Amino acid sequence: MFADIVKVFVKAGDGGNGAVSFHREKYVASGGPDGGDGGKGGDIVFVADNNLSTLIDFRYKKKYTAEDGKKGEPKKCTGKSAPDTLIKVPRGTLVFDNETGRLIADISGNEPVIIACGGKGGKGNMNFATSRRQSPRFAKPGFPGESFNLKLELKLLADVGLVGFPNVGKSSLISAVSAAKPEIANYHFTTLTPVLGVVKVDDKNFVMADIPGLIEGASGGAGLGHSFLRHVERCRLIVHVVDVSGTEARCPKDDFIKINHELKQFSPEISKLPQVVAANKSDIATEEQIEDFREFIGEKHQLFVISAVTKENTGDLINHIAAKLDELPPVKLYEAEPVTLEELERIKSNKRVFAINKLEDGFYEIKAEWLAPILSMVNMDDYESLQYFGRVLRSSGIIDALVTEGIKEGDTVSVFDFEFEFIN
Repeated sequence: MFADIVKVFVKAGDGGNGAVSFHREKYVASGGPDGGDGGKGGDIVFVADNNLSTLIDFRYKKKYTAEDGKKGEPKKCTGKSAPDTLIKVPRGTLVFDNETGRLIADISGNEPVIIACGGKGGKGNMNFATSRRQSPRFAKPGFPGESFNLKLELKLLADVGLVGFPNVGKSSLISAVSAAKPEIANYHFTTLTPVLGVVKVDDKNFVMADIPGLIEGASGGAGLGHSFLRHVERCRLIVHVVDVSGTEARCPKDDFIKINHELKQFSPEISKLPQVVAANKSDIATEEQIEDFREFIGEKHQLFVISAVTKENTGDLINHIAAKLDELPPVKLYEAEPVTLEELERIKSNKRVFAINKLEDGFYEIKAEWLAPILSMVNMDDYESLQYFGRVLRSSGIIDALVTEGIKEGDTVSVFDFEFEFIN
């Protein structure tokens, strides 16, 4: 079973809580606070696996959660950080935030990609000792780990995409020029999933993909083509396979026009890709049919008259493809889309729940999970960024709530690991 679009939920681990502890030692009257920091929560990490070619495993497991960091310990010992949760996906998987549609990552390289960051550990009470506050009896909770509802979309990484109507010989061609062994039969939609084959030419090789199921109306959802057209988007070169013999009682010229129309309807960018035409089944075609089609193609595209069954001229076709690929840019990779401060504020605007804790006189703590991603993007050395953060606190009602709690000028306000003096 082939699956190339799935939805899953991922949750990185929360940071461990900081510890409240005081040093105790014989003959030492007051050892002071020594509560350690909490450990970091585990990340959710995606990595490309060449042994996977489908997202089918994610149909049966929809939720992935990393471990939380351990809480801090006495004697200024930091809690143990949680291990990362590694998730293997097929190479070429795009990871989207399903709620916003933002592209988070393109899992096409060899390096693991952190999709959801684990929360930082909370600070232990050893961090809050000052000349005025020598015995702090509070610590910070750990930061929450990031969580996302994701949409995973597989777009195969292939240099060359074979397109054409069903039963024109695409599977036979990829079988003839590579080690791929697709099912081959004399009926429509024999190939129900994209097939990848590695083609070797001298000391080079390239990946060829058989994209199944293109028919008239595919771009609008007809047949199987709409499901698989996305796999053509990464290709550097299209090989358009046509049954020049007309054995399906179709006109090869009409087929050529209709398939190109579907490609253009699905994506104008795909329709602009370089294209080589393979007039297949020449072993059962007449000379008149071949010459008629050759005249139709003219100088628009490079034409190769081949027979995938007898392998006639397939070597010339493959050599031409290899030479052409040397001139073309590499396989398309997608850039992750950044998140702006304004977007974060908008996304979280309906979740602005907060609480204010008065830990002791002159020290207030704001607890609001939605503030964590906003705070992480604030540049503390930039005046405008700080002004923006101040506007968020005021517009969310946090400043008014602090005043209601009795805060005074000069009191300390803590938001996660950021502390500032209150000035109204």
